[in-house]
Amino acid sequence: MRVRNSIALAAIGTTVGIGVGRVVRWWRTWGSDPMEAGRSLPGDELVPTPTAIDTRGITIDAPPEAVWPWLVQMGFDRAGWYSYDRFDMRGKSLETIVPKLQDLAVGDLMPMSPDAGFEVRILEPRRALVLFADTALIERQAAGAARDKSDAPAGLAASGAFLRQAPQAFAASWAFSLEPLDGGRTRLIERFRVRFEASGPSFRFIGPVMGFGVFVMMQRQMLGIRERALRTAVAPPLPSVSPTTTRPKVTGQVVVPGPKEVLVSSAS
Repeated sequence: MRVRNSIALAAIGTTVGIGVGRVVRWWRTWGSDPMEAGRSLPGDELVPTPTAIDTRGITIDAPPEAVWPWLVQMGFDRAGWYSYDRFDMRGKSLETIVPKLQDLAVGDLMPMSPDAGFEVRILEPRRALVLFADTALIERQAAGAARDKSDAPAGLAASGAFLRQAPQAFAASWAFSLEPLDGGRTRLIERFRVRFEASGPSFRFIGPVMGFGVFVMMQRQMLGIRERALRTAVAPPLPSVSPTTTRPKVTGQVVVPGPKEVLVSSAS
């Protein structure tokens, strides 16, 4: 009986493990195809030996120049993350492009919370934005940060609890890649690469749970970027027409030739 029960439990555990594995693969590759998930993207070299890689994609019926402004103004207490604002913002993500938030440069911080953020490592306008964070960066930010978290959103409080269980050493890159498609469309590919050092059993248990939470937020973010880019996309200008000289008509009026006919006087 004991042997039979052990075999049954092993079979159940294997089935559950396969199911969980399939779900994890689905959320880590949501919207992307195997070729996108397997090829290199800008910023991959920042975390050369990742513990986990998430690659997600979405097609936007707008050109890269309509998508790019929404990316560079992201951030906590900036334009937001275009996701579920109750969890990662104080307020609501913006629905407009703000010129003063467009001046982003390599080395700037894109804040994730009141006292922490990612550093901009790669910035290629209308093509790639890559953010990076590691243990040293987070520790430097924490050393100079205010300790009052009373007004931090619920999601950030949960993230703080998660990070207390996380391994002490980590490095992560977060890439947004824009690829032009036919018909004035854009392929937005988002990739998250993270490297954790050895972790305890508690982290190995809650890690996949938090990973699914990250997927839910990022999926909503990509949809939010698409919605905003579609609203602000500008149709290409009409071809310019060279002005032509207008031949005056014989109508008993004196006319000044030009792009528009201007009545000067009436002949008697």
